[in-house]
Amino acid sequence: MVDKCVGVLEVLPLELRVCIHNMPRLTGVEMYTGVFFDFDGVILDSVDIKTQAFAALFEPYGQEVQRLVVEYHLAHGGVSRFEKFKYFFNIILQQELSEVAAQYLGERFNSLVFEGILAAPFVPGALESLEALRDRGIPAFVVSGTPEDELREIVKQRELDGFFREVHGSPRLKDVIVGDVLLRYGLRPYECILVGDAMTDYVAAKACSVPFLGIVKDAHSSPFPTGTRVSEVVDLFYDA
Repeated sequence: MVDKCVGVLEVLPLELRVCIHNMPRLTGVEMYTGVFFDFDGVILDSVDIKTQAFAALFEPYGQEVQRLVVEYHLAHGGVSRFEKFKYFFNIILQQELSEVAAQYLGERFNSLVFEGILAAPFVPGALESLEALRDRGIPAFVVSGTPEDELREIVKQRELDGFFREVHGSPRLKDVIVGDVLLRYGLRPYECILVGDAMTDYVAAKACSVPFLGIVKDAHSSPFPTGTRVSEVVDLFYDA
């Protein structure tokens, strides 16, 4: 296991590392050797469910706090809810957050979102992409900011576990997870792709030299840097 993705690349000669960064993306029917997916907003259209849960949790603190909480949540997709709780209390409310209080918030949050996520629709193209990968024998991995035990239970309840080789969530960071999978499976970064809807996904992909596909609600309003490939549907097998 590695602590950071750079650990995977640093063992390679400089010339090969440069080559990896400059490799063209796979297109059309070319095969990936591994595909990494975020979950909320990429597999299931569940982002709004969690937004509503954060708003409900902080309703007792007033509308202005609710507004700031929702804004921060939406701007920091893919970040663990417990990291967000720390920010909300330490920065917005200027209060200390005890471990007991954080655990209580996590349990309440889970109770608010779990049933909704189990009923959430697929992001357009997600199920079709998973079926295509399964049919081609290409391993798929979940890399999410959702707590890992909860995430695995959702995947099981939605009967999606047959699509994924491994399912990973917080507390580990996404670049650490991707780097670990690349190393253990002997995958070449430029032959993989990471599909995500948040900057945490983009940063993890870049840290690991893995090509990236950004999933957005509106292709004309992307949160990603100019030139990033984005799509309103999960479409892995495309024509460049």
